[in-house]
Parts: sequence; structure tokens; C-alpha cells
Amino acid sequence: MWNKTDRRSYVRDLTVGKTLPLLLRSRVQMCPDIPLQYVKNDDGKFDTYSYRRVYTRVIEMACSLQKIGIGRGDFVGLIADNRREWLITDMALLSLGAADVPRGCDSMGAEIRFILNYAGCKAVFFENGKQLLKVLEKPEEVPALKDAILFDSAEESVRDVAEKHGIRVHKFIDLEDEGKKADTVQRKAVEAEMDKTQADEIATIIFTSGTTGTPKGVMLTHDNFIAQCEVVQSVLVYNKPGDIWLSVLPVWHSFERTFQYFIIALKSGCCYSRPVASIMIADMVALHPKSMCGVPRLWESFAQGFYRAMKKEGGIPFVLFNMSISIGKQFCWATDRVFGLICRYRKTRRFFDTLYGIVPLVLLAPFYGLCELLVYRKIRAKLGGKMAAAISGGGSLQPETDAFYHAIGFKLLEGYGISEAAPVLSVRNPQRPRSGCVGEVFPSAEVKVVAQRDGQIVSTDPLPPGKPGLVLARGRQIMKGYYRRPDLTEQVVDKDGWLNTGDLGMMTQDNEIKIIGRAKDTIVLLGGENIEPLVIEKAICASRFIEMAVIVGQDQKYIGALIVPQKDAVVAYANENRIVYETWEALLESNEIQKLIREEIDTRVCAETGFRTCERIYKFTLLPESFQAGKEINAKLEIMRYRIAKLYAREIKSLFV
Repeated sequence: MWNKTDRRSYVRDLTVGKTLPLLLRSRVQMCPDIPLQYVKNDDGKFDTYSYRRVYTRVIEMACSLQKIGIGRGDFVGLIADNRREWLITDMALLSLGAADVPRGCDSMGAEIRFILNYAGCKAVFFENGKQLLKVLEKPEEVPALKDAILFDSAEESVRDVAEKHGIRVHKFIDLEDEGKKADTVQRKAVEAEMDKTQADEIATIIFTSGTTGTPKGVMLTHDNFIAQCEVVQSVLVYNKPGDIWLSVLPVWHSFERTFQYFIIALKSGCCYSRPVASIMIADMVALHPKSMCGVPRLWESFAQGFYRAMKKEGGIPFVLFNMSISIGKQFCWATDRVFGLICRYRKTRRFFDTLYGIVPLVLLAPFYGLCELLVYRKIRAKLGGKMAAAISGGGSLQPETDAFYHAIGFKLLEGYGISEAAPVLSVRNPQRPRSGCVGEVFPSAEVKVVAQRDGQIVSTDPLPPGKPGLVLARGRQIMKGYYRRPDLTEQVVDKDGWLNTGDLGMMTQDNEIKIIGRAKDTIVLLGGENIEPLVIEKAICASRFIEMAVIVGQDQKYIGALIVPQKDAVVAYANENRIVYETWEALLESNEIQKLIREEIDTRVCAETGFRTCERIYKFTLLPESFQAGKEINAKLEIMRYRIAKLYAREIKSLFV
């Protein structure tokens, strides 16, 4: 189990205050003129909003929200994506003692209506009329809703339908203008209300994205977030006041949302971008951000994009690119051993690792330096050129992707968390990052790994490093519980406050966590063999020809796979090898592509790569369409297995006949 004496020293920053609005207020007092928000205007340029300006907007919005009846204890829906208004709305609601219930614009109507009704939201913020229409499809399912606030204008027909059902529609900009008229007495009243809020009051209810069924409302308090904000500077030591963070992940999710609060705690600024490569890269070049968060799929797409661009250019540049990446990977492999940057699961002497890596390190150093001048820094320049570090979370980072960024000298720090822990439980030490793990335990949490059988805890005693088991977490950041479901809360949080994450993992000798799968995702074959699908899926997706893979086979003799091919790579392969085809679907059925994917799978899932016979893919089927958020994958791009089992029941059945 993690012990504070085993950690590097850290200092709690008690200036952050006890609640999130007080965190913002404290930063306004400390750095009022530092830009907090960078927002693209109609001309494609970035406007800046200082800490003082944002705080003023928050107070003004809170004054307006009071007038329409929003107050302490209310739950208010927030259906929108990343934008400047999101943070202002969030802080305004929290300043009044209310809490928000957020969701993204990619959510389905039925899901939004369920969440808003379950939380009893009488007021809801919507990004635009399209999101409001999702509710108006069946307004009887949200009987409590009385006020809808739109960030963007909607057609009069939408307003008419809403008002017909007794829902008043407000424009966010009108509320902003109304708030500007608030006098000193009204503003001071809001700040006085802000001071009344206690640390253990609910700040938000985040409904889980439903990888396994009906969403559950995770109640997170102000202190859940503040506990992490107090220590974040001791972890992300590279950050300096005024640094710019790029925001592209769904802000309604706990991962990106917590980092929005981290940005404030760190006295930094946030640039709102989009998870589209062309837009992101342009914004990176324009603002040169120092850090950002991204899911593994985002980093994989960047790496694959660089590879495709160089392959398209061809000739000597492509050969040089491939050679440079290979040299970089070998050099970093040697460097990690010489400087002790490898995961240790048992006590060993570093001397032998150093001895093993010193010769290739010395031999490759000149070539690595040359590659740095010719290749690596040019790639990093496309990512802004000044990125001190970036954080990958919300899923498991592919080893090949991790190795690529390590090779080019781009510091990609893998982290780990869970919504019920608000959510950060670990992140790689930026000064001593080790590949193959999800980093050191965050200073605000305790983590231990315990013995389990079929997902059930066998013993609560912590297992020694290198022994796999269930990952448990405890600390101030653990949720208050599931909204209106104390029965479910009791199933995951024990009497001593330990949260069962449901993840399988192990600890290292350096108090880092390695995640190896999900306990409830375990597949049990007819022969009794337990299969961890995540490990196999990661191995398969290392292929540049495979976009996603889902392992199936519960209660079968063997396992099979649903494969989503990487369309651009497969089409390029077909053209290079003069494969004749009429349609994309026909190409996937061709013997050449079937053979290609079979070879890609067998190369990565075999005895040589450490897989057992029962873990080999016996049959697979190729799916012509990519998985979609809200359908097969959630907002974090995690596979929703229960949905896939229903959507592709016919394809799965065909694998076992």
C-alpha cells in the first residue's frame, strides 16, 4: 500500500480555499491580470479573459440566476461541450450553493432526459436549440424542467415548442447583460452566499458513461476536487503561472473537468480547441501551449497521422523518418535502463540494468543527436513546439504509441483515475517518467492492491509489489456516493472508506500502479480459463491497420474478435499491392485483407509476445464502420461492451459456429 513516507516530498497549497468558487476568488486576488480563458472569435483569432474578468462574469451570472429562482441545493443540468460559458456557468451555480449535472452534446436524447429527470433538474443550460430539442422530443419525461438557458440562439420554432410545454427559454447573453446591471449589494450578496458553502456539499453529479449499463450519478463534493488541487503543483512541477493548457476533451467528464480546476489552482490559462487534428494543430502553432490532456486514441491518431504524412511523401524523407523513430526507441530503451526509469516489480540491483544499457546508450547517442536535429524537433514543432508535458488518461495507452512519443522526446505522462475518485489516482512523475505503468499514486489518495477471485475481494490485506489483484483507493477525493442509490454505494465503498475501482492491477517497488484489466470484463471460457480482453485488445490495436478491437467469447471454447480496420491504412495497402475492389465492404472480404489482418493479429498475440494458447484469436470479423461515441463507445472512447454485444449479436454468433 502507498505510504506517504515512500513518496517524494510534496507541499499542500492551502491558499486554494475550501470550495471551488473560493479557489477562483483566491487566484483572482493573486494573479488578476493573467489570462484564464483563450477563446477563438469569429475572425479565428483568440480573445483573452483574465482571472478578474472571468470572476466578474461569474458573479454577474450568479446574480441573474438568482432572479430566475436558482439557489442553494438545486441541481441544474448543463448540456454543452467545451466553451468559455461552461466554466462561468459552473462557477456561478456553485457560488449560489447549487450543483450542476453535466453531459456532452453527443449524448442521446433518452439518456439526457433520464439524467435530468432522475436528478430533478428544474433548470438546464443547453449548448443550442438542437440539444433542447432532444428534451422536447418527449417533454413528459422531464416534468420538473421549467427554465432552459441557451448558450447559442435557437430558432423561434424551438422556443415556441418549449413554451408550449411550460418551459421558459432564456438566452445566456441576455442573462449576462442582466447581470451587468447588478448593483454592489446584489454582488456582495452572491459572494456572501459563496462563503456559506461547506467543503462537503455536492458540487456536481456526474453520471457514469455507461460502459456496463444504466448510468449512475456520482456525487462529487467541493472537497473531492480541492483535495487534489492542494497538491497538484507538487506533481505537475513543470507548470508555471501563466502557462497555457489546451482543452479538447469533454469538459463534462471528471477527467477534463478536474484539470480545468487544476489550471486555476496552477494560475494558468485554458485555450478551448476541438479534438480535430487540423484544428488542434493550428491552435497549438498559434498559442504554443505548455500542456494538455488527451485520451489514448487522440495520441494514437497523432502518431499515425505523422506516419501517414511521411509515407505519402515517400523517398528519403520516409526512410529517414522510420530510421529516426527506430533509433529513438532503442536509445530511450537504453537510457531508461541506465537511469533507472523502468518499472520494478521485485527488488533488484540497478547496477545490472545500467550495465545492460550503457553500451547501446553510448553507441546510439551521436545518431540520436542527429535525429533530434533533423526529425524529432520538427515533429514536436507541429505540436506547438513548447509543450513541457502532456497527460494521457481516460483509457489505456498503447505501448507502441507510448514508445513513439518517448522516442521523439515528447513527454507524454500516462495517468489513471476513476470518476468515483474525482478522478485522479495516479500520474507519471514528470521528472522520472516510467513507461509501462500509470504513474505514482497521487498525493491526495491512498491506493492498495488486494487479492481477488472473480472480481470479489478475498482479503483486504495489501499485496506486495508485482502481485496482481483488485485496485482499491481511499482519501478525501472519494465520492460522496451514488445519487439516490445507497445500495450501490455500499457495494463499492466499504466501511473503512476504500473504493473498489473494479480495475485489476499491481504495484511496483516505486509505488507506481500498473493496470492490467477490468475485473468485470474478464471472459471465462468453457475450459475455465480466465481471459483479460483489455490486454489482448491493446496488443492487437498496436497494428497500424487496426483502429479498434473487441474480444468476445464468454462461455465459449475459444475467443474471437470484432475488428474495426484503420480505413486509410488498409486502402493504402490495397492500392500499393494492386488489390482490385469495388467497395470498402468488398475489400474487407477479400482474401488479401483477411490474410493481412490475420497476420497482424497472430504477430502480436502469440507465444513470443507472452500470450497463452487460450488467448489467441481463433476467429475474427471485420466491421466496415468505425465505432461512434454514444453508440459503441462512450465520451472517453471506452468500449461499451454491453451495447456492442447487442448491436453485433449476429456477427458475434457467427464467430462461434
